[in-house]
Amino acid sequence: MRGVFTVAKIAVSCAYYGFDSEYSYSVPQDLKPYISDGIRVVVPFGKGNKKTIGFVIRTYESAEYNGALKPVESVVDERSLVTPEMMKIIFWLKENTFCTYFDAYKTVVPTGFSYRIDLHYNLVNTYIDESELSDEERGVIAFMRTSSSQREVDKFLSLTGNEKRKKALDRLIDRGYIELSDTLKRRVGDENIKMVELSRDYLDGNITATLTPKQSLIVKLLDEVGCASEKEVRYMTNCTGDIIKRLENKNVLHSFKTEHFRDALGESENSYMPELIELSDEQQTVYDGISELIDSNNPCGALLYGVTGSGKTLVYIKLIDKVLKSGKTAILLVPEISLTPQLLSRFKSYFGMTIAVLHSSLSLGQRTDEFKRILNGSARIVIGTRSAVFAPLRNIGVIIMDEEGEQTYKSDSSPRYHTRDVAIQRCGHNNCILLLASATPSLECFYYAKSNRFHLFEMKKRYSDAKLPDVKIVDMQKQAASGNDGLLSFELIQAIKDRLSKGEQSILLLNRRGFTTTVSCLSCSTAISCPNCSIPLTYHKKNDHLMCHYCGYTMKFDGHCPVCHGDKLQMSGVGTQRVEDEVVRLFPDAGVLRMDADTTSSRYSYEEKFSAFEKGEYDIMLGTQMIAKGLDFPNVTLVGVISLDKSLFTGDYKSYERTFSLLTQVVGRSGRGDKPGEAYIQTFVPDHYVLELASKQDYDGFYEQEIALRQALMYPPFCDMCVIGLSSQMESRCIAASDWVTKTLSEYIKNNKVSFPLRAIGPAPCAIEMINNRYRYRLILKTRNCKEFREMIKDMLYKFYKNRDLSNVRIFADINGDIGL
Repeated sequence: MRGVFTVAKIAVSCAYYGFDSEYSYSVPQDLKPYISDGIRVVVPFGKGNKKTIGFVIRTYESAEYNGALKPVESVVDERSLVTPEMMKIIFWLKENTFCTYFDAYKTVVPTGFSYRIDLHYNLVNTYIDESELSDEERGVIAFMRTSSSQREVDKFLSLTGNEKRKKALDRLIDRGYIELSDTLKRRVGDENIKMVELSRDYLDGNITATLTPKQSLIVKLLDEVGCASEKEVRYMTNCTGDIIKRLENKNVLHSFKTEHFRDALGESENSYMPELIELSDEQQTVYDGISELIDSNNPCGALLYGVTGSGKTLVYIKLIDKVLKSGKTAILLVPEISLTPQLLSRFKSYFGMTIAVLHSSLSLGQRTDEFKRILNGSARIVIGTRSAVFAPLRNIGVIIMDEEGEQTYKSDSSPRYHTRDVAIQRCGHNNCILLLASATPSLECFYYAKSNRFHLFEMKKRYSDAKLPDVKIVDMQKQAASGNDGLLSFELIQAIKDRLSKGEQSILLLNRRGFTTTVSCLSCSTAISCPNCSIPLTYHKKNDHLMCHYCGYTMKFDGHCPVCHGDKLQMSGVGTQRVEDEVVRLFPDAGVLRMDADTTSSRYSYEEKFSAFEKGEYDIMLGTQMIAKGLDFPNVTLVGVISLDKSLFTGDYKSYERTFSLLTQVVGRSGRGDKPGEAYIQTFVPDHYVLELASKQDYDGFYEQEIALRQALMYPPFCDMCVIGLSSQMESRCIAASDWVTKTLSEYIKNNKVSFPLRAIGPAPCAIEMINNRYRYRLILKTRNCKEFREMIKDMLYKFYKNRDLSNVRIFADINGDIGL
């Protein structure tokens, strides 16, 4: 054959890492106008030519026709959902996080846009000579003739485990007795509303119709407003849908459907102007400095280190207003869903409907519609959690990461990216600034700022000259010695009483949910543990169940040991439910609000509960770390930390940093208005230097001690750490796979004479050895994250996936991820 042919390189959705590649397909002439980078298509894949969804990575023209290439069968999208910039991000994710192309695509494009291919089997309307059929074939034909629905047929014939039936089905298809068809079904469809207007013929006088009084009301309304939704017309004229339908039949009305975006913002009106914000001298200095960086149009990073309550949000608003006025867009990232409602409410009052919001509490439909608003340019500011960094904005002027040191910015599933790294890539593509901000920056970012890799800006005073809270450390050992066997110290109890008498509010923090964390049997000396995970079950008093917070396993608590069936059980450890019981007992007239994963499972829980607390409907808010950061309640003048001792001794090199950050942040919730604040930290290790420095809000002192320790022990930022994680239902296979990985990496190092530094720790069992019936091992590599190192890991992963002896073992590689579990 002669001429030029179009070839598409396509990544398919069903390929796992060992076979993830750019597969070549020919593009038929009739599909050529619809094929572009990022477009999803249906292609045949594998030996059986199973229809599979893939997306086009690139296309090129070839003068040589390759008859072996399979053709693209159809196009899924009307236009690409992936901008050219996000295609670059997909390649970056593939290269740097060891994920598949389609894992990267699904991260960039919301789940609501995903499609599935449904196969349908139908009898062809031809004569069937059953005498030439086998018994199995006749059985298939008989079932199809007597089935009550297409769904029943499809379910019966899609059973891949029945090899005999499958062969019979294939023969019937080859003979033309059964036809196989397929349909594409999107996970979330577009939401459309019916609109009505006066028809052109009626307006031109070509239609004359006798109208009833109700019909005349409808015609009069539409003559005034031009066009309205059917729902609005029915409401305004108090008529039924049948009346509207009759007018359509008379050709008086014309109806059509238009896309309606599902609301994720709620009511939104601009009630304030960013220009009217008055910044303090310190805020103005920071704003001017960052503005200069924005005006330079050069990609760069900046760290805003500001104490709690210093007014960082006002600086964000002014900076975003600046970039919007210059014709650019902005992204504001927050670490927790719980921070979104309060922050969103504030930004809506300044920017209205130019905002789009992206976080996991939205429905699939809302998330899909917000993505479309961003893609079509109607939203110019995106506020959201980790995944919002992939928002398809164009011409970005600033990306802001609030509380940048939070671990929630790191993804713990494929692709295992850090939001900060993706944001840096996007800043490079848009020539814009990445502003990292926190009262407790991550040690890595503060080190980079001190080393002039980031520009450093500081705000050391609270806004409106509010004072930092007075913090006291309470020794719980002395409390026990003085006869206090409760969960709250005498000092904290008295402080809460004082606040209640003044009409002020209090916040209590305990970062463990449930009632008690361990239930032990005194007869057989065992803890009641999860059958799927190597951890004790947590007792939840509210539903009288024992629960695993890792795999979700639950069992009814009947007061007996499941091992020896004895009834001598001892409960130990404290969760938020137990603290709630004690607080209610001590303060029966106070309104107590508990905020943890058990009480905030519904979609609007955060917004409703925080709003109620802000209005003064509750006096005391008790919760886990979701209440510790970013929240602003002017009437809160007391914070009590029930206990954070356990977090100091998790065995993770970041345990001190996380504990310091959590303490500093939650203490900073106190005294943010015009009333002085106070905080109490209860502990059994009162002399620990982390607690002492946190009580003084002395981040600089903590940084100096911790960075010296990191350097001495060679931890980030002085190296990168890659975790090779393995899991299997059989421990022996997990151990064998760990040994294989170690041997394979050793051989690669020997054969390729690598030059990058490398230290290996392990392989060894993880801190929690089994989760969800899978044994877990890991190998930790201290190294430098360079292309040469990533090539070594990719080589090992490709070999691993192609090794059939390891098919029952799962593996992942995670650079600078969490090593605590």
